Amino acid sequence: MKVGIYGSTFDPVTNVHLWTASTVAHRKKLDFVIFLPSSSKRMDEPLQTHDLHRIEMLKLAVETNPKFIVDDYELDVLPGNQYTYYTMQHFKETFPDVDFYFIMGADLLVDIAAGKWKWAEALLNENKFIVMARDGIDVLETIAKSSLLRNLDDGRFQLLDKGLVMEISSTYIREEFARGGEPQYLLPTACYDYIKENHLYEEEIE
Repeated sequence: MKVGIYGSTFDPVTNVHLWTASTVAHRKKLDFVIFLPSSSKRMDEPLQTHDLHRIEMLKLAVETNPKFIVDDYELDVLPGNQYTYYTMQHFKETFPDVDFYFIMGADLLVDIAAGKWKWAEALLNENKFIVMARDGIDVLETIAKSSLLRNLDDGRFQLLDKGLVMEISSTYIREEFARGGEPQYLLPTACYDYIKENHLYEEEIE
């Protein structure tokens, strides 16, 4: 069984998150994609929305797709254990017969190459990755120029260009809600309704 782990703040989840996960699952023949909301414990700035709201919106967003799973593992781990290396360890130990792939954008690969991730070397040595193209980032060049990455270029980095530039950030949606905009069609309808009902993102937090 092949399973992708897709981490993000999902604050809120957008239609692009869902489209990206669906595209990756289809092209890379994944059986499931786990949506993993990131722990606020490792954020430089506090998240705008309570964890419970982020989880509930994710559940609403994925409920019609049997390949999509929401897991709140990172939300409850102790400080110091909330890094991706430990997260991947957890899933591999819990499901030893599953072939796991960490799904990330090319911008995150650049950050890893620059030494911005905790336990980066162990993470790279012990896991496999699906790397999505980002405008302005040459993934192959990023790998080739990094002493950390180029010596691991043995197939563990599976590159994927979605073939369509479609970027809608959660930040943009939060700003639209706060400023009286109308982002209704940028996120799942159930999530839009949930945000309205719970008065989320009514103020913009810098």
